[in-house]
Amino acid sequence: MHIAELWRYPVKSLAGERLEWAAIRTDGIEGDRIVHVRAPSGRVVTSRTHPGLLSLHGTLADQGRPAVNGSPWDDPRSLEAVRHAAGDTTFELVHSAGAERFDVLPLSVATDGAIVAMGVDGRRFRPNLVIGGVEGLEERAWPGRHLRLGEVVISIARLRPRCVMTTYDPDTQEQSLDVLRRIVTEYAGSFALDCAVVEPGRVAVGDPVALLPR
Repeated sequence: MHIAELWRYPVKSLAGERLEWAAIRTDGIEGDRIVHVRAPSGRVVTSRTHPGLLSLHGTLADQGRPAVNGSPWDDPRSLEAVRHAAGDTTFELVHSAGAERFDVLPLSVATDGAIVAMGVDGRRFRPNLVIGGVEGLEERAWPGRHLRLGEVVISIARLRPRCVMTTYDPDTQEQSLDVLRRIVTEYAGSFALDCAVVEPGRVAVGDPVALLPR
């Protein structure tokens, strides 16, 4: 097995950026989800309710500064783009690097075998890592185990429950509810893996991956 893909989402719920290497800390990939969209009530706004956000791309620009479609996150152009995509002029962009920026755990891991079995674009699952060389649905037996990814060790907490975000095409934002129906009926509502970092370090595409003994 090997690391086939690495992804980071500097702005939560926006399309992310594909990486060749990444620093993984105890709180996940460095720079992941450090800006989010917030409503006046304080509620974090996501693509679950505003899928137009997926049409924008979040990246890390110079000196690790988050950007929206190439503009710094705190540039008025970024806020204008987010408000337009979400269809709400009251939303704000907020920088927040605490652990609460993750829905559950800091790493989402998918495998090529499961993505092929599902037969849809793997970006729908917004993984941080895609592991290649995995046979079929083998990942579903991994919760409770540890993986070594190059010099990094992660613990696999559980299969990841999925939501309506999987129904939106990552390029067109067109919705197909059949995707979530299949996840519910064929995969008991969960797909891919929620993981925590045990030993941080640097990883790169092509690094070997090993499932560690219990």
